[in-house]
Amino acid sequence: MFTAAPPLAFVFSPTLIVIMVATALASWIVSSTLKRRFNEYSQIPIQFTGAQIAETMLRENGINDVKVIHTPGKLTDHYDPAKKTVNLSEEVYSMNSIAAAAVAAHECGHAIQHAKSYAWLTMRSKMVPAVQFAGNTLNLFLIVSIVGAGIFNSPALLFVWVGLFAITTLFAFVTLPVEFDASRRALLWLEGSRISSSMDHDKAKNALFWAAMTYVVAAIGSLATLLYYVSMLFGRRD
Repeated sequence: MFTAAPPLAFVFSPTLIVIMVATALASWIVSSTLKRRFNEYSQIPIQFTGAQIAETMLRENGINDVKVIHTPGKLTDHYDPAKKTVNLSEEVYSMNSIAAAAVAAHECGHAIQHAKSYAWLTMRSKMVPAVQFAGNTLNLFLIVSIVGAGIFNSPALLFVWVGLFAITTLFAFVTLPVEFDASRRALLWLEGSRISSSMDHDKAKNALFWAAMTYVVAAIGSLATLLYYVSMLFGRRD
């Protein structure tokens, strides 16, 4: 028979604290490096702005139903499959630099994935409702689960909570091939495009690498946390 560890160990544990601190530190290092690279490569000019690059890449890939628009904030760039818009941060939209080119092309990579029904993107999109539900209820459900386990001496609710957390972890790993493939598509197009003569592709590749690393760190941190919770539930046998 399995007996779960004491409920409070779910939130008060040296192991969990180490995992959280290590993940936060790795995330800070990657995020800081990404911002430095972006700032550095933003100073290297090319002929076209991010918006022009995005529009050209979409057109050359036969995609005419996706709009390129600008969105507030810094590094807030994303592709919206529901509205079919490539959303570029104000800096990327109007800037003519290697950084802007790399980011704009990457987001267009997602639009191409969508147009070609790329399997990993399709799977990721189908998971969004479940992930949104899990994300919105995780904290509340953790409190309810711990209280329930303490009162009824049953880990049943904790199993449900771990199941919800597992959904978010799976989503983080499904996101990885989506992001890496978008970067691959971006670099291939940039290398073969008419702007290639004015670009340093190694720098563009480096910028996209550090952007992808933010997702890698998030996925590894989520998996480590999930394995910790699973070990807490199955850690003792009567």
